[in-house]
Amino acid sequence: MIFKKHLRPAAITAIGFLVLILSGACLLSLPFSVRDGVRLSFLDAFFTATSSVCVTGLVTVDPFDTFTGFGQTVIALLIQAGGLGISLIGAAFMLALRKRIGLNERLLLKESINLGSFEGLLMLLKKIFLITIAFELSGAVLSFFSFYPQYSFWRAVQISVFHGISAFNNAGFDILGGMKSLTDYSGDVLLNIVTCTLIFFGGIGFLVIHDLTSTIKFRTVKKLRFHTKAALFMSLGLILAGTLLLKLTGDFTWLESLFNSVSARTAGFATHNLGAFPSAALLVMIALMFIGASPGGTGGGIKTTTLFCALSSTGEAAGLHPGSFFKYKIARNTIVRSSQIITLAFTVVIVGTFLLLFFEPGMSFSQILFEVVSAFGTVGLSCGITPELSSASRIVLIFIMYIGRIGVLTVATMWHSEDDNTFSYPEGYLSVG
Repeated sequence: MIFKKHLRPAAITAIGFLVLILSGACLLSLPFSVRDGVRLSFLDAFFTATSSVCVTGLVTVDPFDTFTGFGQTVIALLIQAGGLGISLIGAAFMLALRKRIGLNERLLLKESINLGSFEGLLMLLKKIFLITIAFELSGAVLSFFSFYPQYSFWRAVQISVFHGISAFNNAGFDILGGMKSLTDYSGDVLLNIVTCTLIFFGGIGFLVIHDLTSTIKFRTVKKLRFHTKAALFMSLGLILAGTLLLKLTGDFTWLESLFNSVSARTAGFATHNLGAFPSAALLVMIALMFIGASPGGTGGGIKTTTLFCALSSTGEAAGLHPGSFFKYKIARNTIVRSSQIITLAFTVVIVGTFLLLFFEPGMSFSQILFEVVSAFGTVGLSCGITPELSSASRIVLIFIMYIGRIGVLTVATMWHSEDDNTFSYPEGYLSVG
């Protein structure tokens, strides 16, 4: 307890995710988690657990072909825990046991949800779980109609429930076998739309869903919070831009372009072989993966609102607008924070790309860059090279997925301590640009 009190919320979150990953890796390594005749190294179990907890979807072994029903259940639970977050899961158990949630726990919850204040925190927590159950259950029921014609009743139920959890948590895992993802369902309109809907609402952020459901009775967007308007504006704009660009750069139908545009925003489901994508289409996917979802959701990336702040600051500097949107002006410290996140994110991607290029000299730059950005954005899309990577490259991707899930700024500041005796140096002139 003394150790916990002296840790920053960011450090507690990071340690919590690490403990969950290690626990998951141990469970996946158990003999009854792995199918008979399948040899699974601890590194592959650790990679799968990391990808599950970080809701990424990159795999070195196929989840269905490698793991038993128990192992697949472990993966689903890891996805659920990783998508909601350690703090939310812990608080849920405390509420279920009727335990009092103290100030330290409330602070952790506020940080994990990206809430501005403690007001209505526990009510929001309960609503988050109800929202999660509602979306995942609805997704499973609707997905069942797509899977049942090809599988037996109970097998279709199993796939549908797993898919509902994986899609809403933006994980990109599937238990269809053969590492095919959803390539057999590229023309299935129902499954495509259901999956896109789950991905969108899982990645938009619980704060946005809470705001939308709380203000819907007013039948107007004027009551929506600034964060909600910015997140919706960027998310819908990126989906539209991604759909148009993918349609322009590749031989896709409008449905395929829409699905790839949505999935690239941290979900990781694929209806096509990405290795056959044109270079221009891959570049569009890389940009979408790097941006990612919105804060407080189940996705990764630098986040839509971070890009919103950066574009706003750039537009203001260029004199294109007065620096205000939706009758709000973005706080200066928020703009600084967004620039820090983008800088750190670029650093992680560049260093990760260099390391993988060093360890995998036989692979192309575009394949490696795509893989690294996919890991950082916790997306899970791949050009098919993940199972071929060396142990060193897999370890690098494990670190990148971990950083991408808990956040680059969290990693950078989790051991920072405030010093009461701080002083500042005088400002100096620096010519830039």
